[in-house]
Amino acid sequence: MIKRSKVEELKERAYELLKKAGIVITEQEYKNMEVVDCGLGIPEEIGVQIIVYVNNERYCAKELILLPRQTCPEHRHPPISSKNPGKQETFRCRYGEVYLYVPGNPVKNPKAILKSRKEYFTCWNEIILKPGQQYTIPPDTLHWFQAGDNGAIVSEFSSQSIDETDIFTDPDIKRITEIIDD
Repeated sequence: MIKRSKVEELKERAYELLKKAGIVITEQEYKNMEVVDCGLGIPEEIGVQIIVYVNNERYCAKELILLPRQTCPEHRHPPISSKNPGKQETFRCRYGEVYLYVPGNPVKNPKAILKSRKEYFTCWNEIILKPGQQYTIPPDTLHWFQAGDNGAIVSEFSSQSIDETDIFTDPDIKRITEIIDD
């Protein structure tokens, strides 16, 4: 659970990053910005702010706004049906630096810095994305990512997003944010 005042604070900080990056959003997009706290109570460390532009049966487009060193935890997008192998997504860095981790050869000195829950981060094949660079993650592939010291903005282009089906390595994570009034 996260307090409404904390949600508003994180939305404002995310909005400041969008302005630095020159990314214009509407009032409605700001109002609908999702603050994902992962249910862990440490949203500045493990969490993400999301603006969804479109999400339908065929495709999805979002902005993922990460505060400095904020981490989106390790997860995968599993098959939904025999006709839907799960979400495939392309991450395009728009601002800052993003450290993306996927299965493969682990890097010896990762750029990401984890303060807690390290045991739930198992992929250490590092891909560093800078503005204008992108990477496509196949369906049902474990991945996680962290912003560098100045925060980051990632445009996500994907097949349909069905957040409630995401599977996290950390069993304590709750994908759907529960907001409580102060």
